[in-house]
Amino acid sequence: EVQLVESGGDLVQPGGSLRLSCVASGFTFSNYAMNWVRQAPGKGLEWVSDSNNRGDSTSYADSVKGRFTISRDNAKNTLYLQMNSLKSEDTAVYYCAKEAMELADWGYYTGMNYWGKGTLVTVSR
Repeated sequence: EVQLVESGGDLVQPGGSLRLSCVASGFTFSNYAMNWVRQAPGKGLEWVSDSNNRGDSTSYADSVKGRFTISRDNAKNTLYLQMNSLKSEDTAVYYCAKEAMELADWGYYTGMNYWGKGTLVTVSR
């Protein structure tokens, strides 16, 4: 059974930093690209970032580029999102999601077929 468990969400002041983690199980983590997606209160889903299966090709939404960094440790089956210079508009539930196709090349992803339950990040004074 595929499981994705996020953690690390918290209340943080504007300008602060957080690191989110997502521990994966039930599949060969090192064979799949992974994503971070967020949902702000009252809004739809927003894709944030992705990483290929090796972690050497990544992409970011313009809204987080230069502030967030995605990384992964395939030995620990864990995906990370380092978030710096946080803004109030980063307040959201953050989900990690698994790419559907095994060994998909960066830029040729087909969609996300498993999601975690999310972790809440609140940026406020």
